[in-house]
Amino acid sequence: MKLKLAQRVVIGYYKTKLKTLALLSPKKAAEASFQLFCTPYSGKPKRKAPPIFHHAEKLKLEIEGLQVRGWHWKADHPIGKTILIAHGFDSCAYKFDRYVAPLKREGFNVVAFDAPGHGTSDGKILNARIYRDMILKIHRELFPLNGIMAHSLGGLATSLAVEQLDPSERPPIVLIAPAVNTVRALDNFFTFLPLGNQIRHEMELLIEQIGQQPVSYYATDRAVLSMSQPVLWIHDEQDDICPFEDVKNIYQQAPKHVDFVVTQGLGHSRIYRESKIKKQIVAFLKEKNM
Repeated sequence: MKLKLAQRVVIGYYKTKLKTLALLSPKKAAEASFQLFCTPYSGKPKRKAPPIFHHAEKLKLEIEGLQVRGWHWKADHPIGKTILIAHGFDSCAYKFDRYVAPLKREGFNVVAFDAPGHGTSDGKILNARIYRDMILKIHRELFPLNGIMAHSLGGLATSLAVEQLDPSERPPIVLIAPAVNTVRALDNFFTFLPLGNQIRHEMELLIEQIGQQPVSYYATDRAVLSMSQPVLWIHDEQDDICPFEDVKNIYQQAPKHVDFVVTQGLGHSRIYRESKIKKQIVAFLKEKNM
């Protein structure tokens, strides 16, 4: 990937800053690196709410002392079931407005939240553990979920959340270009910011300490293989954010409860905007809730 001048300047700045900090304390450098790793690179730009968001009930939820904001739409012809939409890293719920009306028409109530550090919600950082806990809190305290459709980091967080539920509670899930494993994300981070093995080691120890799990725990394929409820996994072979290479292990195993849709040329974000994909997702959630 060819970097713009501004991006090279920012990377150079953080590389120098973190390496200088590492001379004083590798642990402090790892803490600062993890903070950067979890920070959306676009910040929280103000976006105009799509029209359908003006017709939703507004929700609030507290996650780790932060207010996260969401929306709830009632079904056109209720069947008493609720679908959660979970956006990806550096994204927001507004980007999935095209899914609300089709799901409502099929009888679903629809819920969407901006994760911490994103969109209209408070906070500055997000990681899979925080997002996982948010999804579990929505399910346990607000709406028992009958389906989740999730993109990118939202997909990883969804798989981790559903894995923690009792098998009888696990809803069907749709994973759209999910972040497959955190090891790959760390590889990419330390490629852009070559800070050395010591800081990476300290950062992995920090992740394990915070979540009481090894880094390998934060993996969509691992979580999905531990389940048996229906999963629709949609991924593009040209995805340059969450590479299809990471999907091949589970794809080749072909678990019976997972339906794969592999696309060509839709990349990481265009994939969920594609009309054909939208129809497949809505049809899957309808079928699995009949």
